Amino acid sequence: MTTIAVLGLGEAGGAFARDLVAAGAVVRGYDPAVTAPDGVLDTGSEAEAAEGADLVLSVNSASAAVDALKAGVAAARAWADLNTASPGTKRTLAAIAAEHSVPFADVAIMAPVPGKGLRVPMLATGDAASRVAELLRPFGASVEVVDGPAGLAAERKLLRSVFFKGMSAAVVEALTAARAAGCEDWLRGMIEDELTRADAATVERLVTGSYRHAVRRTAEMAAAAEMLAELGVPSDIASATRDHLSRL
Repeated sequence: MTTIAVLGLGEAGGAFARDLVAAGAVVRGYDPAVTAPDGVLDTGSEAEAAEGADLVLSVNSASAAVDALKAGVAAARAWADLNTASPGTKRTLAAIAAEHSVPFADVAIMAPVPGKGLRVPMLATGDAASRVAELLRPFGASVEVVDGPAGLAAERKLLRSVFFKGMSAAVVEALTAARAAGCEDWLRGMIEDELTRADAATVERLVTGSYRHAVRRTAEMAAAAEMLAELGVPSDIASATRDHLSRL
């Protein structure tokens, strides 16, 4: 039977551990702050969890990733770091694993885990990427392997985040201002219509227009930032957009 160690049993790690148990894996868990779910062997340390496991999934936090690896790598057969961290941090983790001759994979979780669990799309790079896919796919995991070193998966996830999280922040700021101005429903409908009609040409229009009309749009966003101030709404995105257009 395949044995998987899960370090970090919060929202993502807990969901993965439960799904693995339900699919028939032996799961060893460690989290100093969270009790292991039913069916998961609760261990007392990273090293204890890793001992005898075919694969270690580190799903704690970027700030804890290095310490967790150092604490458990000597007992590991293969290590996958699923934390959202910079490509540089992933390369550091890979180097530490290599010092102990432990195969390492940089695994990026590419969508929210709640509702999907182990079926959430994941991207894996590094010398253990294929091994991670081989071990997890039989339990229902969705793992895409991309040839390349550790750090590549993290890079792609974070580039995607610049777009999605940036867009989300702009929508939230705009709707907050529209609420203060008394026209939230109108703006929400306009945003929904724009997103519904977007196609491949939309991306090129956004990029080309930003460069071509940077001077005019800088003044426009300066006015927008002033308006938000008048409405009593923080203008983080509007002001940043003004400065970005000014640099262009």
